This record gives sequence, structure tokens and C-alpha cells, in this order.
Amino acid sequence: MPGGGIPARWSWRCEVLLLVLLYGSFEVVRVFVAGSLTMARWNAERLLDAERDLHLAVERGLNGYVTAHPLLAVPACFAYASLHNVVTLGVLVWLWHCHPQGYAASRTGLIIATALGLIGFILLPMAPPRLLPGFTDTMRAYGSYGWWGATARSGAGEWTNQFAAMPSLHVGWAVWAGWAVWRNARSPYARGLAVAYPLFVIWVVVGTANHYVLDAVAGLAVISAGLLCGSRIHRTRPVQPVGR
Repeated sequence: MPGGGIPARWSWRCEVLLLVLLYGSFEVVRVFVAGSLTMARWNAERLLDAERDLHLAVERGLNGYVTAHPLLAVPACFAYASLHNVVTLGVLVWLWHCHPQGYAASRTGLIIATALGLIGFILLPMAPPRLLPGFTDTMRAYGSYGWWGATARSGAGEWTNQFAAMPSLHVGWAVWAGWAVWRNARSPYARGLAVAYPLFVIWVVVGTANHYVLDAVAGLAVISAGLLCGSRIHRTRPVQPVGR
């Protein structure tokens, strides 16, 4: 298998099973660690206070502008609902096939960062902006346009943790994907997309009232920590190339 130090007998089927099990475990645990609405809203208000002090509180204005313009809101909703998983999986597959020497460290970094995100959800349940007064749940407002529906984003979803705003793993995973493409691609167009994609995701998650600016900063922090750990874990392990 591609990637530093993974046994030759390890197959892509084992890798897929590992990622599915880890992702499934993460989603199940995340559902059951949600705090109370009162606590999550209190934490969110304190975060907004901090953003005002730092002159970063742009969420309400951006959310109002995006929601008022369907040509912005509808693509943003589709992007929020799909790119998080589709792009991340696509980059993982691309690394596996085209850049196997860096796959294991990148994958391990992503897993560690996601685990750190889960710890953040446990320690600091945070209501997203859409659950606070003065914000519009853009995905609920445009629920008839896509598969997410009108109730999935209302805060009453039964099978999702509505208070998993801090850190933003949408941003963290987007930064991971951009970093992986920038580090391995040679095309200037691909590298341009690698820079533009995380910035676009930040605009999407803030504009649809799903995250705060400081959530995005925290997402960048956890993915940086995950990538650092992943690189150190695999640094001393020899690559064992295997024909596919």
C-alpha cells in the first residue's frame, strides 16, 4: 500500500474499511455529546462578544446579504451540504493513486484533526449563528431547492449534533484538502484552486450562518495540529511501494 510504513499486505479495501469505521464512529459519538441549548447559546454569545472586541463579527451582515440573494444562497447551500465529504474523499483517493508517498501522513493528520474537533465539541458545545436571534438559517430558507430539506437545519434535527460549531471541521477539512493539493500538484491551476477552495468554504459556512469566524480559525488550528502529528508519526517509517 502507498504511504509510509504501512505493510505491503494492506489493501485499499482495508483502507476504505478503516476510514468508514472511523468516520462512522466519529458521527455516532458526535450525536451523543451535544450539550444543552442554553449552554450552547451562552457559549455562542460569549464567542460573539470576543469577535466584537477583535472587530471580527461580520457574520450577521454576511448572512443577511447571502440569504437575500438566491444566486448566492442556493450555491452556498449546495456547497455546504456536499463539498465537505465529496472533496475530502476525492482528495484522499487522488493522493492514494497519484501521490502514495504522502498519503499515510496526510490521512493520519486528517484523522487526528477530526478527533481533536470531537474533543472541541465535547468541551465547548456551541450553537451556530442560525440558532441565535438576528440570524437566518439559509439552508432552511432554501430547503426546497435541495435534499437537505426545510427541517434538517432548523435546530430540531434528531440525528445530528446541532451544537458542533467549534471548531469548524468544514473549514478544517477544506484547509486539509487545499494543503494536500498545493503540496503535491504541479499545475498552477490546481494550486490556485487549492488556495481558493478553503477561502470559499469559509465564505459558505459564515454566510449560511453555520459557523463563526473564530470557528474557522479553530478549524485551521486543529488541522494544523493534526498534520504536524501525522508528519511526525510517519516521518521515520520507510515507504514500502507496492504495485497496484
